[in-house]
Amino acid sequence: MRTDTEIKMAGLEVLSDNLGMIEAERFIALVQRERFDYTKWRENLFKGLSGEEISKKAMEHQQILKNK
Repeated sequence: MRTDTEIKMAGLEVLSDNLGMIEAERFIALVQRERFDYTKWRENLFKGLSGEEISKKAMEHQQILKNK
């Protein structure tokens, strides 16, 4: 099991790798500034998409990450 510090460091690394450091910090600031309910956000993230469509989007995203 990871410590809280390890989780925060891993999260920042994922954000930085995908957004760049400046946009990662901007993302964190936006989340802190707004009332942000992660559970509700996740519930609506794929609303209206079938399992097949979600899977296709995940595979496309994975391919993008491999090509970086």
